Order: sequence, then C-alpha cells, then structure tokens
Amino acid sequence: MTDIIKLSYPQDGILQISLNRPEQLNALSHETLQRLAQILQDAKQDKAIKALLLTGEGKGFCAGANIKELANLNGQSGVTFAKFGQQVFDTLENLGKPSLAAIHGFAFGGGCELAMAATLRIAANNALFGQPEIKLGVIPGFGGTQRLSRLIGKGRALEMCLTGRRFSAQEALQWGLVNEIHEPSNLLARAQQLLSELIKLSPIAMQSIITVINEGYDLTLETGQELEAAHFGLCCNSADKREGVAAFLEKRVAQFHGE
Repeated sequence: MTDIIKLSYPQDGILQISLNRPEQLNALSHETLQRLAQILQDAKQDKAIKALLLTGEGKGFCAGANIKELANLNGQSGVTFAKFGQQVFDTLENLGKPSLAAIHGFAFGGGCELAMAATLRIAANNALFGQPEIKLGVIPGFGGTQRLSRLIGKGRALEMCLTGRRFSAQEALQWGLVNEIHEPSNLLARAQQLLSELIKLSPIAMQSIITVINEGYDLTLETGQELEAAHFGLCCNSADKREGVAAFLEKRVAQFHGE
C-alpha cells in the first residue's frame, strides 16, 4: 500500500512531508495524524534535519478532516479527536525547527489548520482557503479558531469561521495568513529556496526566535521581554554566536552548527 505520507529530501537538511492520499483529497484521517505525529517526533530528534517542507500530492494541499470519521464522532470521542489533532499541530508549531507549508489547490478545514501550524506559509496564486466546519454543524477543532484569529485578527477569523466561505490566495496574503504567493509551477522551487536560506542560519537562534514569538505572543510585554532576554543570554553562550560574530568581523560567511 502506498504510504499515506510520502517523505523525501529535496536538499540536504530539508525533509519534505507530502500528504499522499490524492484520491481522498489528502484528508486528515486519524491514521494520517498518527503517522504525521511520528514523523514530527523523528524529525525533532534527527540533527541532520534542519527544516521541514509540507506539501500535498495531487490537485490540492489538504481538504480537511475525513468526513466519514467525523460522522462517527460523539461528544466524548469528538473531544479526544480534537485534542489529538491539536497535539500533533502543536508539535509542528513548537518543533524548534522552521517549517514551511507550500499550499496549492485548496487548504480547507484541517488542511488550513495544518498550514497555520507551520512556521511560514506560501501559496500558489490559485489556492483557496477556508474553515467550512460550520456547514457540517461543527467548529474548527485542530486549533483553527485560535491560530486563525492570531494570524489574521479576530474580526476576519469570526467572518471566516461563521460563514465558512472560501477565500483566495490574494486575500490570504493581504490578511497575513500567507507570506508569499507564486505561480503554481514555481511554488515548490521557491519553497526549497526559502528553506535553503534559513538552514544556513544559526539553529540555536532560530529555535529561540520560534519559541519566544510563540510563547510570548499571549504574555504581557514585560513578561515577554523577560523571556526574550533569557533566550538572548542562551544564544550569547553558544558556539553559533561566537562563530557568527567572528565571521562578521572577519568578513566571511558564517558556518553554523547548532551548538
């Protein structure tokens, strides 16, 4: 049987994770989420992996949760399923390594939520986004109500979740949901280029930036700055910092090793 998630290494240091059920529009079944959880745990421990690229096979990124599985959920199993999906996406968001979702075709429901858990997002100019769960009588359950409002604002998030309407890549760019849009034929090349630039930088500093921004977002300014100062100190004590400063003073390119 074809693996439900396909792994590849387009460049040294970059792991490409491709949802691989195009006949099911890459829907997020419980099995798919379990497989993704294991992949993320392995990637976190593998020092050779510096960054992750998330894609979908076929004509779209991900159409969301598996509706047949959704039909069988009751109150208790619904909570369990939502918490599991949230846990998997939290792992991605807080992996300590940059991740980039390259979105083509569609990112609906859980697919949009998966993309929002990535560090960065770029989209094909014909991509469509949406949180249409209300049309099924439910709400986004994998962090969608929370990440969407943090990324595009409370008013827009309420609109998207209450109406369930689809919105374009251009709207997503304007609102800050995606960082860039490109022609579909250039999407993966640009994603790889972006990640190849990131993995040349300090892994120590990158992990601290991701942690401080994610954890500090909901803190008071004073508490957030305390967190920032603590991580600044951690970076100052690293070999990466010594290499970065030395390379700057010696007018050469720094060679970071994440130490």
